[in-house]
Amino acid sequence: MEELAIKVENVSKEYRLGAIGGATLKGEIQSGLAKLLHKEDPNLKIGEKAHGKNERFLALDDLSFDIKKGETVGILGHNGAGKSTILKLICRVTAPTKGNIYLNGRITSMLEVGTGFHPELTGRENVYLNGAILGMSKAEIDKKFDEIVEFSEVGQFIDTPVKRYSSGMKVKLAFSVASHLDSEILIMDEVLAVGDINFQNKCINRMNKVAEKDGRTVVYVSHNMATVKSLCQRCIVLGHGKKIFEGSTEEAIAVYMQNDEMDNAVFFDTSKAKRHPKCNKRHLLQNLHLYETETNKFSYGDVVPFRIEWNSENDDERLLMKMVINGIDTTPVGVIFGGELEHKKGVNTAEYKLDTSYLVPGKYTVDVILYDQDQAGSVMFYDRATALRFDVEHGDKSENLKHWFKDWGNAVLPCIERI
Repeated sequence: MEELAIKVENVSKEYRLGAIGGATLKGEIQSGLAKLLHKEDPNLKIGEKAHGKNERFLALDDLSFDIKKGETVGILGHNGAGKSTILKLICRVTAPTKGNIYLNGRITSMLEVGTGFHPELTGRENVYLNGAILGMSKAEIDKKFDEIVEFSEVGQFIDTPVKRYSSGMKVKLAFSVASHLDSEILIMDEVLAVGDINFQNKCINRMNKVAEKDGRTVVYVSHNMATVKSLCQRCIVLGHGKKIFEGSTEEAIAVYMQNDEMDNAVFFDTSKAKRHPKCNKRHLLQNLHLYETETNKFSYGDVVPFRIEWNSENDDERLLMKMVINGIDTTPVGVIFGGELEHKKGVNTAEYKLDTSYLVPGKYTVDVILYDQDQAGSVMFYDRATALRFDVEHGDKSENLKHWFKDWGNAVLPCIERI
């Protein structure tokens, strides 16, 4: 237990659906009387159903895991998987129905950044108020006040009432306060999506410093796989309240992003896919087919042969094609231009080959884009669809390929030549 920061042991959390739901005491009494008299609940919204008093929902089901001191661990899962529930249990916002959670150190939670900010108070006053809510003493806040304000980038407005702040300014100040707490364990739920892109990078660097240099334990929940990849040493993947995977960040992201239907497919029907509203659909993708192969798994250095099929409403427009290659975390790796497509009115096809020696082993998706661009740079989008998924696996040509995804990304560029 000495080296552990968090130990979750056989934890389950069960909720009674509809047991308490009224906004007022009067509403609860009305709903209770309606149940007793077997009448319709007068407080139900249109289309909402009444839950039976014995109807229950198991948000977490016998969940166990350990997190060591100084680790940065991500918790992944789709909506409803139980991510926020386990964070609330760790932070003791609520108690488990069954099981135990052991904590070794003071904990700071950033579940709802900005909770407790008072709109009528100035930024300065809210720093002290929010810091006190989060457990900081006045002496601690005094000591760190200048650092908090500098990090938040709102120093010019620190004596202005918060009600006049933009939403981004409020979140910046709130994150800055929370991230400067002296605690051994830091719990974060989707908080690094704050502010503009420069501030997001600043937040990530701050969290890396907190974890690596200060030796604090960080538990991070997010749907942004790029930040998970850059921040977390390993991840836990939840599904329907259970742990379905625990291991390296790259493997965890692959499990989280897994789509059984697409993972082994060689034919992708895009005719019914949801389109971007800016696409005018005069040239519409129909499908993409990996031909001369029975699998979408290739060794490093192999060539991926594929055929696209699309339908054109006319043959008098110029039509260009490009592909955006995405890593499994949906981050774009690069773009490939396929040039001008010859086409006629009706169904058309074109075949291409993709060289995998420019990609490190991993899982990839491809967005195929049909478009045109004039000399002024204005782009007309005809269609865009995520039309392909394939894997690049280690083989003979990748034996000496060493790669650190966290810092280097997915692309392998040609060697530079000395002149």
